[in-house]
Amino acid sequence: MTHRIHSPQIIESLRQFDSPTVSNAIEHFEVRDPVAGYASMELCCQFPRREPMVGYAVTCTADSTTPGDRRQLNLEKLVDALQTAPKPGVLVIKHIGHNRLRSCFVGDMFCTWVQKLDGVGIVTDGGARDRAGIDQRAPGVQLFAPGWVVSHGHGTFIDFNLTVSICGLTIRPGDLLHGDENGLLTVPHEIAESVLQKAQEIREVEAEFFEFMNSKTFSIDEMKRRL
Repeated sequence: MTHRIHSPQIIESLRQFDSPTVSNAIEHFEVRDPVAGYASMELCCQFPRREPMVGYAVTCTADSTTPGDRRQLNLEKLVDALQTAPKPGVLVIKHIGHNRLRSCFVGDMFCTWVQKLDGVGIVTDGGARDRAGIDQRAPGVQLFAPGWVVSHGHGTFIDFNLTVSICGLTIRPGDLLHGDENGLLTVPHEIAESVLQKAQEIREVEAEFFEFMNSKTFSIDEMKRRL
């Protein structure tokens, strides 16, 4: 499978902007409908104080809640998928099992080896556990998940490198993901570099607006003109 790879400078520069600013910049290019390209509020950034996450999607499906399941974990296949994917990688896990609200695919040991494989994030519509352990042992990995459960159940990773939908966001293998405390979105590859310039322009315009709002020259009429 062919992936679009950007320079490390572009990836690092994208990390300097929050996700809403990146989203606003993408809208300028009219490459997709403004209601598309981002996840719903069900998907939560679990470590909001960490810097924005930017990386390439490595997708898979998984199950951990089917009663009587005896399927293999397939962790070696998952390691291979991450190891051979573009860096930095973001592991995307789609639940397809018995009971999503009781599923668990992520823990502190899991996040630690993802970090060792140059992974910078995990995105899943399932659950996670070991919150304090992840916070302490995997500071370089961001986690987007709906919530937490106590047990790992019986985990099995099933299919790899396929298109999945996570909380309303369609994610394809190799998609460029950007996420922070505000949520998660995809950055179209064809405009990634242009998004940087537009994001900087948006940041400057907003800074000027807030400076005016707090200035002694503030007036309602001028505010209306700037909106």
